[in-house]
Amino acid sequence: MIKRMLIANRGEIARRIIRTCRQLNIETIAIYSDADKDALFVKEADESYLVGGNRVQESYLNVDKIFEIAKQANIDAIHPGYGFLSENASFANRCLKEKITFIGPSPEIIELMGDKIAARRTMKQAGVPIVPGTEEAISSVEEAVKYASEIGYPIMLKAAAGGGGIGMQIVHNDDELVKAFDSNSKRAANFFGNGSMFLEKKIEETRHIEFQVLADHHGNVVHLFERECSIQRRNQKVIEEAPSPFVSDRLRKDMGEASIRATKQINYTNAGTIEFLVDKEENYYFLEMNTRIQVEHPITEETTGIDIVEHQIKIAQGESLQITQNDIRQTGHAIEARIYAEDPITFFPSPGKITQFSLPKGECIRNECAVKEGDQVTPFYDPMIAKLIVTGDTRSEAIANLKVAMNQFIVEGIKTNITMIKEIIDYPAYVNGDTTTTFIQDYYQK
Repeated sequence: MIKRMLIANRGEIARRIIRTCRQLNIETIAIYSDADKDALFVKEADESYLVGGNRVQESYLNVDKIFEIAKQANIDAIHPGYGFLSENASFANRCLKEKITFIGPSPEIIELMGDKIAARRTMKQAGVPIVPGTEEAISSVEEAVKYASEIGYPIMLKAAAGGGGIGMQIVHNDDELVKAFDSNSKRAANFFGNGSMFLEKKIEETRHIEFQVLADHHGNVVHLFERECSIQRRNQKVIEEAPSPFVSDRLRKDMGEASIRATKQINYTNAGTIEFLVDKEENYYFLEMNTRIQVEHPITEETTGIDIVEHQIKIAQGESLQITQNDIRQTGHAIEARIYAEDPITFFPSPGKITQFSLPKGECIRNECAVKEGDQVTPFYDPMIAKLIVTGDTRSEAIANLKVAMNQFIVEGIKTNITMIKEIIDYPAYVNGDTTTTFIQDYYQK
């Protein structure tokens, strides 16, 4: 049984993990950078250790120092959260070698799903539809142009080892592809250590819909239904909701079954998320599998009543799932708005001191927050400072509750995207559930 857990992360997800660990009587060990020394998660953990300087390479990606602290603190498990080392197969493998329980899937599965081309191939073998595209990595622009002529424009140029929108760009002709290939390949190489690219046909008028899965080490797999994540800027999510206003009962059943089939195909264990693109004819295509907790996991917890972090921990220590698919019900509606410290027009980060900060409150409101009044938002990490989750018996009620909550959310001293979220949820297209992945470009940025 896990008694002491190191959280290899920061901010709101570190606080979220600490909360569940307390309920399970697990002691928590936080690591923090110089910039985070006064952060809320540092104070809330049972013990906290300085891991390094401000930059991620000096701190939250400093693997040797993390394991030095793990040994010093005598921990028996590491939760990686999301981002940073959460989908790093080498880190997960190091945990195995150090006889530390890694809260996540095996290194082999992380590596397989981290290779987007291998993941596409695997899903195809499982009978899960994939977007038409290249079957192998492309290392030269000449190859890319050749394959593009076979697939047909518009095309999504993507990094083979990518994620989070990094190394991804839509191109409409050979000239755009030639210009985009080298820059995106170099960016991918810098972020992921791999500059290989691949091409996918751009499916028009799509929604980004994902299914949460849980799988134990005893062959049991369930899904926790879908999340709609189509409201995005720069290929990164801004507003998510569950259930999707678009997904019919038939489509939900088909996609749920495909998600379980895919999970079983690779012998996956722990919590994972299978992301799909869905077109207006309800055709769905595998996009990628995230082998970690998702930022937007709270809306699934709110609509199913299932603590995903708790299940991650219990699965990692060998326990069987105590729920079957028939036990899981999706009740009510939940919406999450990500609050970013950024310019709402350019989307550039807005570091600085938070001079005033007030969170909305109410029975239908859940706050997952990284900061407090007086905190300094630094330029070193992701600009998300909070997540606002609201619920309602219906989607209309949840939207109404979100509007009230957003008007109560006060952040001064830095720029945020709060005004953008307020505008988005007022658009008739959003209220009607007409939310495709180009929503922000089609409405907000017009």
